[in-house]
Amino acid sequence: MSATRRQILSRTGASVAGIAFTGALSELFAGSAGAAPGGGHTGRGGYGPLVPDPDGLLDLPAGFRYRVLSRQGDPLRSGEGRVPSNPDGMGAFAGHRGRVHLVRNHENRVTGKIAVPTVPGLTYDPAGKGGCTALELDGRNNVLGERVAIAGTAVNCAGGPTPWRTWLTCEETEDRAGTNGYTKDHGFVFEVDGADPHRTGAVPLTAMGRFQHEAIAIDPASGVVYETEDAFEHPFGLFYRFLPEKPLGGTGSLRAGGALEAMRVPGVPDLSVVQETGTRFEGIEWVPVPDPLAAGTPVRHQDFGPRGITHAQKLEGCYWGGRAVYFVSSFAREKDGSGATHFGQVWKYEPHRRRLTLVVVFGPSTDVRLPGESPDNICLAPSGGLMVCEDGEGAQHVFGVSERGEVYAVARGAQNIGTPDAPEWGEFAGVTFSPDRSTMYVNCYTPGTTFAVTGPWC
Repeated sequence: MSATRRQILSRTGASVAGIAFTGALSELFAGSAGAAPGGGHTGRGGYGPLVPDPDGLLDLPAGFRYRVLSRQGDPLRSGEGRVPSNPDGMGAFAGHRGRVHLVRNHENRVTGKIAVPTVPGLTYDPAGKGGCTALELDGRNNVLGERVAIAGTAVNCAGGPTPWRTWLTCEETEDRAGTNGYTKDHGFVFEVDGADPHRTGAVPLTAMGRFQHEAIAIDPASGVVYETEDAFEHPFGLFYRFLPEKPLGGTGSLRAGGALEAMRVPGVPDLSVVQETGTRFEGIEWVPVPDPLAAGTPVRHQDFGPRGITHAQKLEGCYWGGRAVYFVSSFAREKDGSGATHFGQVWKYEPHRRRLTLVVVFGPSTDVRLPGESPDNICLAPSGGLMVCEDGEGAQHVFGVSERGEVYAVARGAQNIGTPDAPEWGEFAGVTFSPDRSTMYVNCYTPGTTFAVTGPWC
């Protein structure tokens, strides 16, 4: 199952697009909540061509509309300060009386334009500019409230939801206290309650490791937490699992600690060398991490014994579906130190079988440059498909992928979206759906904008 670059262009009207998918796409959607396999518009090649937005913000198919929920620099409704810059990963949770609590990361480094305001009881390190904000929406996506949910963290990239409706926000950094002005070590996961942030506060879940975290997914049956590491330099990141002492214990239970392990694929030190979709590895091993806090050596550099450990470049998106966890390698490049070059992979790990399978490979045609059009944030769609945020060069899209392997454009960002000092195009991030599956929420990273998109999703 595949879609060519020409097919994508004909559907979207885009001048630059390059995602192609090959592999067993139907495996990606197994057990997706709310999905209707083969149903909706996605089985017929998407929702139709994108219609230029007269307001110059977001192009969508006919029948869809958007609402701007929040823009960086505007006042927070709580009065705590301004909406921070660089919105990234995001989760949506059901509230009382049909309300939605939207928890949004802010991937601010020390150079971030607008820091997450520091708030007593919600601030980890006053020198950190990252964190999360939380929006409260009614059933029509009217913003009822917007406030700080955690502050004083750093480079909050992605994360993931818990079964008890909190958000795990991940720091994509390994900076120590004394580096870049920080007063505390960074590189942790923090739990955030969007409905009541003071319930969770700003407490690092240290047992889950200190490394360049990207995303997490939780096995709803066992409570095991899977974690990706987006390390920038060779040797690249690892794929982890955290075995909590109190699994599925609700808010705060992950603070009780547990054991951190890294995945070893016997005989495969680098996942990038696997190029054939459908390749399976049985008997996957999990090796205890010698020093989860990386007190002296980053985890990926630590000694995992004579058989070593398995690395992969750009480990990013991660989610649970059916009885498996799926994770994304956005790209790999030999010139960076990877064993082979690819334009994106999706891997499936089945814990009950200890089996790892390469299910999807992404690849643009040869005239598209790396790293353009690499897959980044992903989520399951209501109609039985996948939504993928593009992270590349040129016009930026949210693409959908049907179970039949058809690739179609869902949204395209406008140039600058009204901010003169922004880059030509801002990448999308944090795509997620409301609990009732009626609304897609997505961020434009720069300039920071959060959209709610409604329409005939199913």
